This record gives sequence, structure tokens and C-alpha cells, in this order.
Amino acid sequence: MMEKSAPTQETRSIEIFIKPEQRRSYFNLPFTMPENVDSFTLAYHYDRSSTSDSEGGFTDSRRVNTIDLGLIAPDGSQAGASGSDKSEISIGPTSATPGYNAVPLEAGEWQIMVGAYKIASEGVRVTYDLTFTFKQPRWLRGDFHTHTIASDGVLTAGELGIHALRHGLDFLAITDHNQFVSAAQLPQIPGLTLIQGVEWTHYEGHANFLGVDRPYNEPFPTSTPAETLSRFTSARQRGALIVINHPFDEGSGFNFDFHTLPFDCLEIWNGPMRESNLQAVGMWRSLQAAGQKIPIVGGSDYHRDNLFQILGGPTTCVYSSSASAADILSALREGHAYLVYAPAGPSLEFKAGDAMMGDSVAWSPGVEMQIALDGLQPGDRVNLVTGNGSQSLLIAPSTGSFLTTAFMTAPGFAYIEVQRVFLPGIPPLIALISNPIYFD
Repeated sequence: MMEKSAPTQETRSIEIFIKPEQRRSYFNLPFTMPENVDSFTLAYHYDRSSTSDSEGGFTDSRRVNTIDLGLIAPDGSQAGASGSDKSEISIGPTSATPGYNAVPLEAGEWQIMVGAYKIASEGVRVTYDLTFTFKQPRWLRGDFHTHTIASDGVLTAGELGIHALRHGLDFLAITDHNQFVSAAQLPQIPGLTLIQGVEWTHYEGHANFLGVDRPYNEPFPTSTPAETLSRFTSARQRGALIVINHPFDEGSGFNFDFHTLPFDCLEIWNGPMRESNLQAVGMWRSLQAAGQKIPIVGGSDYHRDNLFQILGGPTTCVYSSSASAADILSALREGHAYLVYAPAGPSLEFKAGDAMMGDSVAWSPGVEMQIALDGLQPGDRVNLVTGNGSQSLLIAPSTGSFLTTAFMTAPGFAYIEVQRVFLPGIPPLIALISNPIYFD
């Protein structure tokens, strides 16, 4: 499997001198946030106290300098403030020092808010150390289809987030039926990215609109194809990632002509693997064979724990440049993802040179693909699927990992599928399925 390299960091220092006449004033100190920063740490130090020797060996110490700290984002909004209480603060997309906002770190001019509360008569020198940790692509696991008490789930968004951490998930999309949730309304849970979304729920089909606060302004119901198109078009124009959900589910299948609607991904795996999901996989393969490059997504459609529904069942694994919602959705849109039956399911690396799943490369005779799987169980069947059919690569003899190469003999697509027997007497079911690499 691919190994993580150490995150790249850059540290800068800014030194200022505050004069005594600046006491009890505020001013801002600009600095540039570079591109592709994942997390940011700011530490500052100065002489807070003055000491003097007294009679009898006693040293007197008096607080003579107090410098307050805050941070201003490029849009002029306050990103946080901590007075003089903290000498170091950190901000990232999923966690931040209390008093500061967990946000993606936009490149551009930020400002340190300097509060010169107490200044000694001789003035004071203050040093700010800025550490930028740059984005490092890595695999993240999460669930793109969940419900809370805002629709027909049983948990709040916060409770659902804690549940996700317990399941080992890195991100979670909140997709209540016809109920918008804004990014600002979602709780901040360290170590977990919550993504705003809505499941547009209609008698004739469901779709997830992910990553925007309000994908459309009108009420959700539509009565004509033109009205349905307007909801999807509005969501697309506002930047939502659009997913066609469970197209063959009985009672909630997608009966609209999705060829007439803008969308980004197809949910081929909803909840436990079953016939309707297999139908969705079959339709997706047909679309691939017809030359349509449509990324896949999975979602538990979680409402509550029961025998056949668990959070992260299935789990979507995305290769994201950071843990921010925007980067996770960008990776999904690019097809840099595979699906597994649960958070603890197998892991996959699937490449052709520098190209990974979701990418397109020029085909040449005998182009090589590299496949690495971990977390296999005895009897797992590893298949390479192309437009020409399915090729068996391995039946796992025991628990372990598998590293191999395969060759693409004709233009088209290729993806990896792992089938597993989960219970005696039940036929093998899909335990992992990847997005394809496309050979044009």
C-alpha cells in the first residue's frame, strides 16, 4: 500500500515593536497564507513581566506587558480571538483551538489582531511564529448518505458525528429528506468532517445535493420535468455535487430520465448489498461500456442501528488532498474513490503509472496496472472487470494482502471488485468495488 510521507511544513517569524504610546489600542498585522495549507499554528512570545531585586534576596516580579491575540480571515471576518489567555493557537478544517473556527484555510492575506492592552514604559518586542502544514493527499473513509432527527432519523447531527467517530469514519454527509442544513449549523467535532447536504426526496426519485447550504430556493415538490430540471440546474449552478440515489430501490427508485438531468455521481450501493444494488451496478457498467465516465458513491442511508443497517455500511473511501469538505467532494467528483462494505473493510491501491482510479490515460498495447489490496479474508475473490468481462486475479487462501500487476489489452475501462462469502450458504457478495481507470 502507499505509505504516507511526512507532512511538509513552513515556518515564518514576524517581529514587531510596540511603543508605550500604543497602549490600549488595537491594530492588525497582515501575513500571507500560502496555497494548499491544511493546518496553521500561530505562537507568540514577549516579556510579560519585569523583575527587580529587593532586600533580603527577594526578587520582585510585576506584570508589565499584556498583548491580546486574534485572527482575521481574508474576507474580513473574525476567525477567532483569545485575549492573552493562549500563547499558541491552531486552525484546520476539522478542529481548532477553542475560541477559533475550524475552517479550510483560504490562501490570501490574513491578519493577526494585536491588542496592546498593557505596555511597559520602554515598549515591548513581540515575536509571532507562524507554522503552515501543507495538504498531504491521503485516504479518508466516510458515509455520504445519513439522516438525523431533522427528518426520519433518531440522532441529532452531533450524536451522529460521535457515532461516526466510534465507527472509525473520517467524514459524514448529513442528507435529511428535503431539509437543508448549512455548514454553520453543523457541530464542530474534532477529527470528523461534517458535510452539509440534502436528500431531494420525490415520489419519483431521490437525489443528494452535497456541499452547499441551499441548492435551490423553491419548495422541493415538482410536477413537471421542467420543474425537476430547475431544481437540479439550480443545485449545479450553486456548486452542489449531485448524486442519483438508489435508482432501483423498490418504492423509491429513480423514475426520472436522468440523462436529461445534470448529475455527478451514481449511488450504486445503498445500505446492505442486495438485488437493487446489483441492478445499479449493472446499469453503471452499461453506462461505462457506452463511454460515460460516471463516478460511483455508496451510502448507508442511515436512520438508526438495526440488524441490516449500520453507519458506514457501505463506506466510501476517497483519496483527498485534505480533510476539508471541499477537497473530499472534489476527490469524489474526480472518481478518486472506492466502496467497501464497512469501515473496517479491505483497502485498495489501483494505479496505472501515475494514474489512479477515476483518471484517464492514453491506452497503449499491454499498458500495466498495479493492484494492492489489504484486509482480505479466506475465500475472497479478487476480480479485474473490464468491458470484455471479469478476470479472476485471486481467491485468497487466508487472511492477508495481495500485490499484483495486470495488463490492459484494449481501450476501455478497468476496475477492481472483491467478492466475499459473509455467511455460510449465502452466495458471494460485493465487499469492495472501485471506480475505473479509463484507457482512451
